[in-house]
Amino acid sequence: MPANFLHGVETIEIDTGPRPVRLVKSSVVGLIGTAGSGPINQNVLVTKYGDIAQFGTQGTIARELKRLFDQKPTVVIVRNVYDPAAPAADINTVTAAQIIGGVDVVTGARTGMFGWRDSYQQFGFNPKILIAPGFSSLSAVSAAMIVQATAMRAVAFVDAPIGVTVPQAIAGRGVGGAINFNTSSDRVGLCYPHVKYYDTVAAAEVNGALSTLVAGAWSRRDQENGYWWSGSNIELLGITGVERPIEFSLNDPNCEANLLNEAGIITVANSFGTGIRAWGNRSAAWPTVSHQKNFLNVRRTADIISESLELATLQFIDQPLDNARIDDILESGRRFLRHQVANGAIQDGDVWLDKDLNTPETLSAGHLLPSYDFAPYSPLERVSYQARINTEYLRQLVATRQA
Repeated sequence: MPANFLHGVETIEIDTGPRPVRLVKSSVVGLIGTAGSGPINQNVLVTKYGDIAQFGTQGTIARELKRLFDQKPTVVIVRNVYDPAAPAADINTVTAAQIIGGVDVVTGARTGMFGWRDSYQQFGFNPKILIAPGFSSLSAVSAAMIVQATAMRAVAFVDAPIGVTVPQAIAGRGVGGAINFNTSSDRVGLCYPHVKYYDTVAAAEVNGALSTLVAGAWSRRDQENGYWWSGSNIELLGITGVERPIEFSLNDPNCEANLLNEAGIITVANSFGTGIRAWGNRSAAWPTVSHQKNFLNVRRTADIISESLELATLQFIDQPLDNARIDDILESGRRFLRHQVANGAIQDGDVWLDKDLNTPETLSAGHLLPSYDFAPYSPLERVSYQARINTEYLRQLVATRQA
């Protein structure tokens, strides 16, 4: 506060005005599994191929990191749940309970996939794409991944068990299904089938989780094009084939790839000269939910915008709730949405104050309720040409020959 009297010159800093809104990282992958070495039940930041060696060659983590990075290196928050010093420890018998984890009642430490919730405090960001290759085909694990994805505004990609047929995968969406696909969460992508790759440790071609490669495809699209792009129709790298062939025809609604997509299952498409591609835009919410958010890229766009605005508003918390602060919050949000429009992430958006919500009673309680909306883009999933035979064009045959 300025002094009552000063014979001289002073400068008073004014900190009002809109603030830049920092975009939340969207391409960060959370990977949980087993490793023969490295930290146990800790968040480990991995960003390049050279970081993989710390996990040894046993277990799932080193293998899946390489498959993920083959799509494009990204930031990965890795959690290893295998402790070789535990009694009767066997890396091949790690349980679903160890992968799921929980909170230690004595120390308060989070174990298993619960530990991802410590990521923001540690690194300043959370994983936004969750995978547990080799374990997510277990119903208990896939259900727990949805819980974590919901808590962190992430999406999870889970696999069907190896050996499942196309009819069994589709039937798995129903109440009588025998696999982990009976969910309507808009935060999970159901992946089928497994894919083949050459395992240099085993020196043989083996089946691997499709979820790892789908996660890599979405992360790659995030990095190269933007968080609002879909990870569908992108070639999957480093694979030699699929567990079982999936019939694909671009214009046949009854081909297996389309039937799987119609049931809310992400699969692969392989045609002449295309390579093996990820194929499917929709979460498990489809077909139960027809809202635009059943598209995974729309779900993620809403998440990124919401979290970016929330985190940027932290700096205003506990300041006076006056006209200056309200104007700063609203204009900060408007500028952020205008920037997303300029980037091509959304068509338009706005932030405003609804007077019916912000009553004197609400404001006097220190509670401000800004409103915002935006128009995300759906992926171009279907193109239907309208074709006609127009015989009038044949008049051109004689038009120049008339006497």
